[in-house]
Amino acid sequence: MSALLLELNLRRNLTTRLIHTGQHQIEEMSDIFFEELNLPTPDECFQVQSTGRDDFITGLARRLRRSFTNMRPELVLVVGDVNSTVAAAMAAFTMGIPIAHVEAGLRSFDRQMPEEINRIVTDAFSELLFVSEPSGAENLLSEGFAPSRIHFVGNTLIDTLLRFQAAAGQSPILSQLGLGPRSYVLVTLHRPSNVDSASKLAQLMDMLGRLGELVPVIFPVHPRTMQQIRLLGISTRNLILTRPMGYIPFLRLMSDAHLVITDSGGIQEETTYLKVPCYTMRENTERPITISMGSNTLVGVDPERVLSIVSDALLVSRRDNDIPEHWDGHAAKRIVDIIEQRFLE
Repeated sequence: MSALLLELNLRRNLTTRLIHTGQHQIEEMSDIFFEELNLPTPDECFQVQSTGRDDFITGLARRLRRSFTNMRPELVLVVGDVNSTVAAAMAAFTMGIPIAHVEAGLRSFDRQMPEEINRIVTDAFSELLFVSEPSGAENLLSEGFAPSRIHFVGNTLIDTLLRFQAAAGQSPILSQLGLGPRSYVLVTLHRPSNVDSASKLAQLMDMLGRLGELVPVIFPVHPRTMQQIRLLGISTRNLILTRPMGYIPFLRLMSDAHLVITDSGGIQEETTYLKVPCYTMRENTERPITISMGSNTLVGVDPERVLSIVSDALLVSRRDNDIPEHWDGHAAKRIVDIIEQRFLE
């Protein structure tokens, strides 16, 4: 969203209102990004209380409808596949407000993933479908969407990466952690299938601990996962655990890692641009361009298989890979140009 807001605010003929839905209420996963990425103060901030995914989506959609009634937007712009994305799309659709979806068309073809349902529903509601990679357009066309609704614009995540790459290069995070470039493995895990089960989490931490005997392993841990590790007394031997990080130090860590282990979609994309080998602990990915470019490898979720593949990868140098088309820092400009053409013509 950072790159889009920057570009929107450059256009004098467009008025933008930002709503912070409060899906992440932890400072390290919310407020710090507004500070580091120079995001404007939101026009509204929500704190929707819920007991689960469905309650959050319905409660947020209800709250957004009230905001949309007051604001009367001509377009609602949503990004990605989180619960806030589909809630905003639902609210706008029921009010007859056009919707633009950034990162449209991505498909893992695994409907057990809540994000996959969010993607499908949001695309169905959206009038403008902004695609980050060719598979997105192919998926939408195969699902019967009119070509006129689909726009291949590139990846706004890479816009932001390029904007802050120099600042990340000045981050002291490596020296703070006692690390040298390309001397460590960076790990991020957050999917419920990997970290919510006590037995699964214990197996993964054991695997990472054994990997830590070979190379330093840095793992910024979500507070909910850290709480479970402590509650269950799971061993964290040979691991460097940290709290969640801001974007700039994390970008530095990612850029200089020997390799990255993750279950995140966005990190698959960022490592592709950075040409850092990525090993994704999932059985599928909605970002197949990262596979075809040669930067990303799906390793599944079996700890022994992951350890075997990653241990072998430590013995080879970084491999080169191509950069996908339109991942060039200008995706947000393409998006806003299309919005201007559509609503100001």
